Amino acid sequence: MEVDTSLPAVSFDHVWFSYDSHVVLKDVSFSIKDRDFFALIGPNGGGKTTLIKLCLGLLRPGKGNIRIYGKKPEKMRKILGYVPQNPNPNPSFPVSVIEVVLMGRLSRVRIGSRYSKADYEIAIKTLSRVGMREHAESPIHKLSGGQRQRVFLARALATGPRILFLDEPTAGIDAPSQNMLFDLLNELNSTMTIVMVTHDTVAISRYIKTVACVNQRLFLHEEGKITKEMLDATYQCPVDLIAHGIPHRVFDEHNSSSGKSNTSYRESITKSLHKVEGDSYTKKDKKKE
Repeated sequence: MEVDTSLPAVSFDHVWFSYDSHVVLKDVSFSIKDRDFFALIGPNGGGKTTLIKLCLGLLRPGKGNIRIYGKKPEKMRKILGYVPQNPNPNPSFPVSVIEVVLMGRLSRVRIGSRYSKADYEIAIKTLSRVGMREHAESPIHKLSGGQRQRVFLARALATGPRILFLDEPTAGIDAPSQNMLFDLLNELNSTMTIVMVTHDTVAISRYIKTVACVNQRLFLHEEGKITKEMLDATYQCPVDLIAHGIPHRVFDEHNSSSGKSNTSYRESITKSLHKVEGDSYTKKDKKKE
């Protein structure tokens, strides 16, 4: 499918969304350029996954307009790839790796028809690209978390996307698998737009071009840097920015009802720092906090 790359890959114009009476997104307006590497960060429940589902056309806004290269999302699904959060397969369901990847070709197969030779060739090619060719016939549930994530990435790539959406792709996988995944995404970014929900601040500092903080409202920074003001506005609590050679973020103590979740986020950020080779964050530094 041909697209007009002079138009934004994704655009939101005063979008509101609610689940029943619960407002999730408020008056969100922003755009994503073609071949951007775009990160969505923010607290759990802030609306990040909902925003991606709106982009995919899986949900519709209560107010406002969403466009993918100038057209409604439901008309552009063939150029959208999606890796959902924690796609854990049912171990009792006997599906192989190659069968999972072939699911990415379903939108191009007529109802009642079988996969073509070209579909199989594309599936094998995408498995090779993510380093999983030798596991093509393996049961999906026998793979490690990092291997499964690469298979689901291959499934998304099998659609031939112009925009790839990923929802916390590094959750539950080890550091070597995370590094391999981000290196691959960085390579893919030369040919497609990437939109990713993440809590991985190291990835943001190394790979991301544009960052948006989401907590009902959206705060955009097109230089790919996170400022203290952005985080204060997003998390609605004081935030310190600390650097030990690597940018990371730590929350101040406060008495808001959301303090527990913010502490959890602080811990997840601290853990991510220790996965980076050469990190100078030491026990002495930690005590000084």
